[in-house]
Amino acid sequence: MRVLLCPDKFAGTLPAPEVAAAVADGWRSVAQGDDLLIRPLADGGPGFVQVLAEALGGRRVPVPTVDPLGRPVAGEILLTTDGTAYLESAQACGLHLLSATERDPKTTTSYGLGLLVTAAVESGARTVVIGLGGSGTNDAGAGMLAALGVTPLDAGGAALPYGGAALAAVDAVDGVPRLRGVRLVAATDVDNPLLGLHGASNVFGPQKGADRADVLLLDAALERFAEVLQRDLTGCPAGLGTLPGGGAAGGIGAALLALGGGCESGIGLVTRATRLDAALDTADLVITGEGSFDHQSLRGKVVAGVAGAARDRGVPCVVVAGQVSTGRREAASAGVTDAYSLVEHFGGEEGGGLDAALSRPAEGLRELGARLARQWSR
Repeated sequence: MRVLLCPDKFAGTLPAPEVAAAVADGWRSVAQGDDLLIRPLADGGPGFVQVLAEALGGRRVPVPTVDPLGRPVAGEILLTTDGTAYLESAQACGLHLLSATERDPKTTTSYGLGLLVTAAVESGARTVVIGLGGSGTNDAGAGMLAALGVTPLDAGGAALPYGGAALAAVDAVDGVPRLRGVRLVAATDVDNPLLGLHGASNVFGPQKGADRADVLLLDAALERFAEVLQRDLTGCPAGLGTLPGGGAAGGIGAALLALGGGCESGIGLVTRATRLDAALDTADLVITGEGSFDHQSLRGKVVAGVAGAARDRGVPCVVVAGQVSTGRREAASAGVTDAYSLVEHFGGEEGGGLDAALSRPAEGLRELGARLARQWSR
């Protein structure tokens, strides 16, 4: 039997390559004769650079940067032979870099991402692809722009403090982005705009620590910032606040669009790099997964892309996840044949399955891999 293993990461516990390896180990313990194809995936969020490095090769260059609160953190860029640099916003802006008590999108900044982009530009890359996802910021990329030489100013001409809330007082932006003519690409599968009910603040702000009052404040601040960018930044497109993808990563998508960049599907980019279509064409079974299989999974995430492609080929697709909250009918309509949860797998243990799923994910995935082999292998 030919089995394709192509999961996303389990956020906060395991990167995608380790998820795939654990399931594969379990499967092989039961069905050694089966042919396992391992293609870890990412959609632009955490793990984007690692997955592309394994698929494309190239050179991974360490880059010191800062986290959403300005603390030193290690980042990296991937340089490939075709003159493209790949990086991910989560390395500098990731929600996982903040403790629960530190999550406040009014004050967190994307400045560290600007340092990564600068390193990519100075490396001589002609195209810079930025994976967007998993961010703990909501500043519409203002911090990133500041690091690139475009400074938001108040009415008195002073530079604004970092964070989304401060943008309520923005009166102008000053400076020219130091990009040396590179082409910018935002890799994201979020089509939310920057502003409004479906925008960055309303949809993603609460996940980053914003209450209802914060959401209203941030949406108004980002609206003001979008108006200023359209007026002061040469080349910024009209209607910035309503463009699809502008709301990605707390509005970093909008900042990249303002700089003349474009948007591309993150999962589509990774799919091409990993030659996933060719692997799907020969598979008898597809196993994918992520940390939480929920309603958002079916909106442009890895699982949705994989399941849809498997369905189109008439190949069964199984999801393994830390938690499963998607209904069977909804999942089936997306191409998912069945879904397995680590929380349910560990459910009989004292203290409940959630603690075990978070503390022993690799163990649980190996056991689920063996279970799947018993159920599916010929």
